[in-house]
Amino acid sequence: METPVKYICFLAFLVSMTIAGLNGVEGTAYYYGPCGKHDIEKEAEKLEPCTYAAQHRRVPVSERCCTVMEKKVKNPACLCAVLYSQTAYNAGVRPEIAVTIPKRCKLADRPVGYQCGAFTMP
Repeated sequence: METPVKYICFLAFLVSMTIAGLNGVEGTAYYYGPCGKHDIEKEAEKLEPCTYAAQHRRVPVSERCCTVMEKKVKNPACLCAVLYSQTAYNAGVRPEIAVTIPKRCKLADRPVGYQCGAFTMP
């Protein structure tokens, strides 16, 4: 008689953990921001080679900046969040100029027409 009770308790525990696990997985999707698990401010630091080009429209964009930007344009929502981050603001990044960097780098797979705040990526 004792064995079925243990078995039922074990099954109840297993079912409750499964439900909790599934809810946790579903719930984490809403926890992460536009850069997924990556912190926006840390992602902004990676764009340091682009700072000068993000302040001045006519400045040539460095190869190093274009290399970094090539990775960032794959997730335009993250790139947008980075351009509007506190780190970018503190560095003097001007979002209206920064959105032109992928085009200035001549990146073929850039997100043309993507709305980034008040600005559209050319």
